[in-house]
Amino acid sequence: MKLRLDKYLADMGLGTRSQIKKDISKGQVLVNGTVSKDAGTRIDTEKDQVSYLGQTVTYAEYEYYMLNKPAGVVSATEDRHDRTVLDLIDTKQRKDLFPVGRLDKDTEGLLLITNDGALAHRLLSPKSHVDKVYFARIEGKVTAEDVFLFQKGVDIGEQALTLPARLEILSSDTVSEIRLTICEGKFHQVKRMFESVGKKVLYLKRLSMGTLILDDLLPPGAYRTLTAGEIRSLQTISKKETGDKE
Repeated sequence: MKLRLDKYLADMGLGTRSQIKKDISKGQVLVNGTVSKDAGTRIDTEKDQVSYLGQTVTYAEYEYYMLNKPAGVVSATEDRHDRTVLDLIDTKQRKDLFPVGRLDKDTEGLLLITNDGALAHRLLSPKSHVDKVYFARIEGKVTAEDVFLFQKGVDIGEQALTLPARLEILSSDTVSEIRLTICEGKFHQVKRMFESVGKKVLYLKRLSMGTLILDDLLPPGAYRTLTAGEIRSLQTISKKETGDKE
């Protein structure tokens, strides 16, 4: 891929286009070891080497991070009052990252952070029916009747019942532990589903989304880049589920 020099540097979050253009005109950018003062110089992102203020800048068209979202952090790109999930990614190169979907502020677990809009659209499209698996602690005894109702679909105040969901009871007592698989992403869906059967979610954690499974080695607040295999798997499943043959 070929880009203007100023866009190349701006995409990597190194400053505004206007500021970068000033630095380029001052001779503070090298292209293949030679000073370049032309902001419009075409850069081959695969072959050319760029240095800005003495630091080598490697271009990343897309970035993919797996985050174990902690409670108390919001799933947004910016917020005036709370820390966002992007604030936790301190090694990011791109300035256009965003969370794929949202987890409630008090919900923990798997969150994909990327700037790949096509992949995000496929994963979040209502047509995709990508499975999302959650672990939860529930106030009250979760019963076989709840399992049946969730499989049938419950009324959470929408025009239609929820799509069939798989509820597994791990323990059932005054506080129950469950695993729930849903293929939708409605607002506060898991909490509303349990409210519909007279129960309350005390703790919620997402374990997986499609083929992407939360890494057990990541404590809350930690993240890592996705492996090439994880990226390929997500791209394959999202294309297959939407019927996209590209």
